[in-house]
Amino acid sequence: MTGAERHTDSGGMADGLERLWTPHRMTYISGEDRPAEGYEKPTGCPFCRAPQAPPEESLVVARGRVVFAVLNLYPYNPGHLLVCPYRHVADYTDLDGPETAELAAFTQTAMRVVRKVSNAHGFNLGMNQGGVAGAGIAAHLHQHVVPRWGGDANFMPVIGRTKVLPQLLADTRDLFTAAWPS
Repeated sequence: MTGAERHTDSGGMADGLERLWTPHRMTYISGEDRPAEGYEKPTGCPFCRAPQAPPEESLVVARGRVVFAVLNLYPYNPGHLLVCPYRHVADYTDLDGPETAELAAFTQTAMRVVRKVSNAHGFNLGMNQGGVAGAGIAAHLHQHVVPRWGGDANFMPVIGRTKVLPQLLADTRDLFTAAWPS
């Protein structure tokens, strides 16, 4: 078995689609990796824990005084970064002046680094404020920096329902960390 196979409908007719199995995603979908105390408290929040993780386990790319940049564990595109305040705060309006300024500066630097390392043609930037707005972890604010390339919305995700990530996250982290200005 190669990981891809053809399926038939209940009448035995092939549906013409191939399946690429990604069982590692089930942990995210089912919430199995969610801490018992939830994300609401800093002890259960992955954005509060990320800066303390050992370097070989951490996806942190750069650390500032009040914010840090970390690779998204479930990226939309290769090089998808998140800029997070260290402080466990949910709403953009609750950031103080230094947090707001450094978050903006880190977002700019993230864009420069991604362009330098992987020649991104553009970016989607954004924050989902609250669960109803799409925030998977609504309790800790995070700014998405999603690199885009011409043709990156190709047939794989549209028709194949598969996202192709050409590089391991740890390798991407190493490249971004090396390119991040000190």
